[in-house]
Amino acid sequence: MSLAPIILFAYNRPDHTRQTLSALKNNVLADQSVLHIYVDGLKSGASNEAKERHEELKRIVKSEQWCKEVVIHESENNLGLANSVKKGVTEIVNQFGKVIVLEDDLITGKYFLKFMNDALVMYENSPEVISITGYIYPVKRLMPQTFFLRGADCWGWATWKRGWDLFEDDGKKLLNELESKNLIDDFNFYKSYPYAQMLRDQIEGKNDSWAILWYASAFIKDKLTLYPGISMVHNIGIDGSGMHSGAYTDKFNVKLNNNEVKLVSIPTKENERCKVNIAEYFYEVFGTKEKTFFEKVKHKLFGKNA
Repeated sequence: MSLAPIILFAYNRPDHTRQTLSALKNNVLADQSVLHIYVDGLKSGASNEAKERHEELKRIVKSEQWCKEVVIHESENNLGLANSVKKGVTEIVNQFGKVIVLEDDLITGKYFLKFMNDALVMYENSPEVISITGYIYPVKRLMPQTFFLRGADCWGWATWKRGWDLFEDDGKKLLNELESKNLIDDFNFYKSYPYAQMLRDQIEGKNDSWAILWYASAFIKDKLTLYPGISMVHNIGIDGSGMHSGAYTDKFNVKLNNNEVKLVSIPTKENERCKVNIAEYFYEVFGTKEKTFFEKVKHKLFGKNA
C-alpha cells in the first residue's frame, strides 16, 4: 500500500505542536510515512514574545525525525491558516493524489494513520466519498464502528485529489446554493448548530474559516465523509491560544481511541441515526432553542423509535 503523505500546519504554538508531533510519531505507520510541515511566517509587527515562540516552534519541528521523512516548508510571509491550508493541501494532493491533514493542536490515537490510509484505499474509487475524518463529537449514544455523514470535517482528515478539486473558495456562491436548494436546516444539523451563520460570517470577513467552505462544498455536492464511532483525534487547542480556538471549553473533549479500527463494508449513504445523535449532543451542549423542530424531525425519520 502506498501511504498518503501527511501535512501538519503550524504557526505560533510550540507546546501544542510538540504534543501533536509526539503523538504522531507514536502512530503505527509513522516510521513509514512522509511528513510535510508547513510553518507560517510571522505577522507584521509581531511582538518579541511572538518572535520567540515562532523560533521555538521552528526548533521543535526540526528537533526530531518525527516520521520516516520530514519536509519543512517555511513561509517568509504570514499567509494565515486558511491560505496556508488551501496552498499546502493543493500542492501536496496535486503531487501525490491523496493527503492526510493535521493542524498543530490535534493529538492522534495510535492507529489514526492506519485508519486514514486504509480508508483512503478502500474508498479511492467511490466518488460519492469525498474524505475521511478522525474526530467525532463525544455523543452519549453508542455509535457504529464507522459511518458516513454528508459534508466534510476538519480535525484530522484525509482526501484525494478528486475530493479536494471540489473545494469551492467562494462562500457567497455556496450560501446562495444552500438557500436556493432549501438546505439550510439540514446543513445546520436540524437547527442544532449555526453552520450557516459561520458561512455568513466568513463571507463578511468576520472569520477566516477554510473549514466551513470545505464542509459546504462537500455538502452541496451531496458527498460523504467517513467517521469513526470513537474519536481517534483529540483537540487540545480550544484554550484561547489560537486564532480560531475561541475561549477555553471542554465541550469537545473526547476519550482518545488508541485501538485499531478494522474497516468493513457499509452502505455509502448518510447514517441518519448518527446525524440525529450528533444533533442531540449539539442541543444539549449549546442550548439551541429549536428543540421542538428537532423532535418533529426525529419523529419523521424514526417514528416511535425516535
